[in-house]
Amino acid sequence: MVSIRRLINSFRFAFRGFKQLVQSEQNFRVHLVVSFLALIFGVYFNIKIWQWCLVVLMIGFVLILEILNTVFERMVDMLRPRLHVYVGDIKDMMSAVVLVASIASAVIGLLIFVPYFLP
Repeated sequence: MVSIRRLINSFRFAFRGFKQLVQSEQNFRVHLVVSFLALIFGVYFNIKIWQWCLVVLMIGFVLILEILNTVFERMVDMLRPRLHVYVGDIKDMMSAVVLVASIASAVIGLLIFVPYFLP
């Protein structure tokens, strides 16, 4: 049976986590702003449904990876570099994951939106 109270609490916790990300993570805020701009361009240029699918998919992909990056960073920060030399490497590699996804997302965004800017 579905417990409405548990469901409401789940959403409350999720929104609290989202709020924490927005307040504490500059890169997450940057990704949100860029995402919002992509959505505005999509509405303005009335992009096709398959283009919407790609835009929304890439926005979700980058934001999810940014959240995971933050989680991993906080987890390894508990270990401190003095406990293991790989702590810094793990953080750098997770940042690289977000960077690669962001670059891929930007390329897809350019492929979708640049033709709308050209005569």
